[in-house]
Amino acid sequence: MNHLKAYLDEQVAARNHKDELCAERPDPLMVARTTMDQHHALTCALFSYGSAKAIVAFLTSLNEDLTDCEESVLRSQLEGKYYRFQSSEDIIQWFCTLRDLKASGGAEKAFKDGYSSDGVIGGVSTLITSLYDLNPYRSKGYEFLIGKPIVSITKASAMKRWMMYLRWMVRKCELDMGLWSGVSQSDLIMPLDTHTFNVSRALGLLSRSQCDMRAAIELTEALKLFDPLDPLKYDFALYRIGQEKILPR
Repeated sequence: MNHLKAYLDEQVAARNHKDELCAERPDPLMVARTTMDQHHALTCALFSYGSAKAIVAFLTSLNEDLTDCEESVLRSQLEGKYYRFQSSEDIIQWFCTLRDLKASGGAEKAFKDGYSSDGVIGGVSTLITSLYDLNPYRSKGYEFLIGKPIVSITKASAMKRWMMYLRWMVRKCELDMGLWSGVSQSDLIMPLDTHTFNVSRALGLLSRSQCDMRAAIELTEALKLFDPLDPLKYDFALYRIGQEKILPR
């Protein structure tokens, strides 16, 4: 395990610079960092499914000030725009919801309302519930974008996009923005996607065969053996190792 820790620490050091986010290696974080705003970043995180190139192309096509626009302006600017499962109406309604979230105190406040009593799982669930409470609009695409509150860890998906958003908001480094305070890095849960899941199993960090919340927690606990205070510092490196197919022999 010492050899593996040394390898991962080396990868973390090599990746922890802004040049890692570039057109040749696109990542939604490069778009989120253009404003360093928690609500713009939430849009970037929740639309982060599909190919990285397609995600970045879609996010860069959006005006950065949409969060503060009235619905009539949103309709004029977003008419005909869609992204995979989200229709034009889904996207318009998302920005209506985000505007109201900002007016009600913001994402950080909503998250901390749940985090203070029930940790990260409670924080994410409270924030998701707040989003639904702010807007009665529903559709398959809209609900896919936001996800569902976590009722049971044993039945929950990995919630990769939400856990990635928390990494961006809580950690502060050359990549992550660290816009929030009062949330411990050691409480964060790994954002588990297919790349990270497969790499972690290949490296012996993860035994669970299903990519879900239980697997994300198992991986987080394994990485705490390397750094108990900041296990998610390994997330971006593991993702890139899988994406670039550079597993050590």
